[in-house]
Amino acid sequence: MRPFFEPRHDELVARLAAIDGLGGAPRDVAEALGRAHGLYAYLVPDAGGVDVRSVCAIRERLAYVSPLADAIFAVHGLGSYPIALAGTPDQRRAWLPGLRAGDRIAGFALTEPDAGSDVASLRTTATPTDDGGWTLAGAKTLISNVGIADQYVVFAKTPGDGAPHSRITAFVVDARADGVNEAPLRVGDDHPIGELTFRGCRVGADALLGEVGGGFALAMQTLDTFRVTVGAAAVGMARRAFDEAVAHARRRKQFGKPLLRHQLVQAMVADMATEIDAARLLVLRAAYEKDAGRERVTVEAAMAKLFATEAAQRVIDRAVQIFGGRGVVAGEVVEALYRAIRPLRIYEGTSEIQRLIIGKSFAEG
Repeated sequence: MRPFFEPRHDELVARLAAIDGLGGAPRDVAEALGRAHGLYAYLVPDAGGVDVRSVCAIRERLAYVSPLADAIFAVHGLGSYPIALAGTPDQRRAWLPGLRAGDRIAGFALTEPDAGSDVASLRTTATPTDDGGWTLAGAKTLISNVGIADQYVVFAKTPGDGAPHSRITAFVVDARADGVNEAPLRVGDDHPIGELTFRGCRVGADALLGEVGGGFALAMQTLDTFRVTVGAAAVGMARRAFDEAVAHARRRKQFGKPLLRHQLVQAMVADMATEIDAARLLVLRAAYEKDAGRERVTVEAAMAKLFATEAAQRVIDRAVQIFGGRGVVAGEVVEALYRAIRPLRIYEGTSEIQRLIIGKSFAEG
């Protein structure tokens, strides 16, 4: 099957063609994406906004060869883009070159033990200090790139009497700052993910990102831009599972003929191929609309993420079924993909949240 769409830049085509494997420790993978392959330049462009179609092309390819590399790349984007959007000229000069080159790795600290989809209920606080800085206190959980990130964009509530979401403010916090503690979480795959706690964490005035109270809008704008690329990653994983399953079904013989000659298997393959292409088209539509200059593509991005991630789960499940018992053996590609695809239906907005977004758009006319 062809890639979900051809990148528009010859340089990116060449870079993606060189990607294969991307094995090693997570930090090594993170640095290679920037230093060896130059892919972070598409997350942190020198001028203008992110080219969403290019990011989708990268994520599809990365997810095909290494879901770990894809996850690291995506979160680096989430942690870099807010600085490009809301940073002062001094902040951009201080942080973006290192993030673009891969010398510094970023994280995005929004989720808390009691604040997932309900962002407005977060409890981490930022209290102003006499010298113009801030003191952070609270906890974040299920934060990707913990352990490999050099800095995080952290969202916390500042003092005030307004609505909860109007008090959320963003800060850039060094991972090694006093009062920051990182703790890994063990999950079903090998992604670096963990918890952050802030105890008396003092940051300077230059850590404030954007306006006080502007954090909620900044987080939503960032997620709105990158949500559609989650669908592209799902397409990449589904494509890999499809290719593995078809190759296996051609080799494996049962009842005197290859599995792929059995009509029930052919029907499974037909459904897989159709869902992959449908997902591709939804992702490409949303990415195109964003690149064409539409201010908000919330519904299109929600549709793309919802369908692509749910379809990829079904495709990979069928791939495991085609492999039979081998499909659940550790070390098989489809077994690893079965574990890797599940989080995509949760992070950057669960499937249920995407359905609410889509449904609400019709209810409001």
